[in-house]
This record gives sequence, C-alpha cells and structure tokens, in this order.
Amino acid sequence: MTKVRERGENVRRFILEHVEKHPADISRVTSDHFGITRQAVNVHLNKLMAESALTEAGKTRNRTYKLCPLVEWKGHYQMTPELAEDVIWRNDISIVLGQMPDNVMNIWHYGFTEMFNNAIDHSGSADINVHIKKTAASTEMVIWDNGIGIFKKIQSELNLLDERHAILELSKGKLTTDPNNHTGEGIFFSSRMFDNFDILSGGVYFLHKFAQKEDWILERDQFRNGTWVWMELHNHTARTAKKIFDQYSSGEDYGFNKTVVPVKLAQYGNDKLISRSQAKRLLARVELFKTVMLNFEGVDTIGQAFADEIFRIFTRTHPNIELIPYKTNSEVKRMIERAKATAPAG
Repeated sequence: MTKVRERGENVRRFILEHVEKHPADISRVTSDHFGITRQAVNVHLNKLMAESALTEAGKTRNRTYKLCPLVEWKGHYQMTPELAEDVIWRNDISIVLGQMPDNVMNIWHYGFTEMFNNAIDHSGSADINVHIKKTAASTEMVIWDNGIGIFKKIQSELNLLDERHAILELSKGKLTTDPNNHTGEGIFFSSRMFDNFDILSGGVYFLHKFAQKEDWILERDQFRNGTWVWMELHNHTARTAKKIFDQYSSGEDYGFNKTVVPVKLAQYGNDKLISRSQAKRLLARVELFKTVMLNFEGVDTIGQAFADEIFRIFTRTHPNIELIPYKTNSEVKRMIERAKATAPAG
C-alpha cells in the first residue's frame, strides 16, 4: 500500500470514528488532526458518501454528517422448546453481522449467545426480539423480551432488598438463580467485553462502558414489562474475549476468581454508607472470589461501623480473601485505616 493511500484510509477511518461526536464540524476536526486543508477533507467526505458510509443533511454552514446503516435487521422468535441460541446464531445472527475480524466476531458470539440464552431460560416471555444495526464504524444489537424482567426476577429469587440490589450483585459476577445450569458469568463478562453494555428493566437502568471499572445504576419512570439488553462494539477493535477473561483470573487455576465491586451501588439515593447492614449487603457472595477490588469512586464518606464490618470483621473471618480498596478519597482512606488498625495482629 502506498503512503498516500494509507494516509487516505487513515483520514477516512478517523472521520468514521469521530463523526457521531462531531456531526457539524467533522471537517474542521479532521483538518486540525491531520494538518490538511478543509478541501482535502471534503474529498474524503465525498468518497465516504459515494460508498454509502456517510450521509449528509443541510447546506453549507448548516451541513451535518452521520453514519449510514450498512445493515439494519430485525428478528422475531417465538418461545418454543426447540428455540436454541446456537442455532439462531449460526442461521441468522452471524450471517447478518457479516465479515468481521475473528476477535470481534468471537465477542459478538459470546455476548449474543449468553444474552439470548438468559432470555430463553429466565424471562418467561412468549417471544424474543433482536435488532441489529451495523455502520462502517460499529455495530449495535438489542435483545428484548416481554417477560418478568431480569432485576425483578433476581430480587424475587434471591430475596434481595430491591431491584438496585440485584444490579449490585450482578456487577460482582457469579450470580445466577439457576446454579445447576448457569455459572452466573455471562452478564458480568459480556458487560466488560463491549464498548457499551446496557440493561433496561422495570424502573432501573444498568450500564457499563469499556475501560471504566465502575457500573452505573440510573433510575427512571417504570418501564414496561420485560428486559432490554443493548450492546455496542467497534467493528475493528483490537480487544479479545481472552484478554477480558484473563483480567479476572488470578493464581494458577485460571478460574474466575477476581472481581470489582462498585461500592457506590450499595448507596441508595442520598443514603450514606454508615451501617453494618449496608456493609454486609456489599460483601454478599464475595467469598466466591480470591481477590476483591472495592472501587470507592463517587463515595465521599463511610461510617465507622461500615468500615469496621468490611476491613476488620470480614478480613478476620475470611483471611484467604484479599480485599483491595482503591479510588478512595482522604476521608474514606482514613476510616479504612482506622478499622484496619483495630484488627488483631496475626
């Protein structure tokens, strides 16, 4: 490939990756980034429009650009005893996704089959729907059903406080209401493989963005019955499923034995994290792991009893589990050190 052609491909790739954030000024942004004229950028914009990768709207100063869907597809599946995620993947989904790098296809294979199987086994819905939209830059997939709702089901089956508590448990991993048939790893790993991973169910909205260790809970007006799972991935990411699995493996057994717990998810509304009951909810099931990373981002303060339950009581009764707090401010760090200082030596 000549240097001129390679540079042209780099310019067009840059446009495709940034046009959604800069629909009205992508020409300027690209010109500044590469040190080329606006006229040169327009040549590449016109080429992308000729290839149906971009579309434009408006004229002159009001002109905007956006990605064209290369593929848009919807599938509807009746819930029958014969419905199987591997068959749907092989006969429909993999064909719709088309040619992609192996690592990207592997992530989609894992994410789709895990989420579709969850809907089959747990939703109680009469049907499952899939919507795929693929552009030159990235691919989005939505899987939704009209069943009981994933958070409500987890809350009911595990007798949890409310639906937000279900998300806290999901964020740790190894959570399943059917341990004989499921490991509880599907949602945890899927949420960390994709650029964006969202679940909307009931009045709670869970989301995880790649490269951010924390999960987020958003509350909204009560949603209709069912569960919506939305996944998005860049078509040319260098990420691999193996790298994600390896991040949460430690020791020689290569098992899923490391987790990240977003402490803020234990904080409901304006509540402060002060009680032992809150600490016990935060620590539920962490004994399934060898290493537990406690992410305190967004937590301004914690109470003495909360810190004592985690960093003295729990560590004394679970000496083989490593608790690692991080992203702590000075106030939180002080309370943690105080709790550790009162723990008996040895």
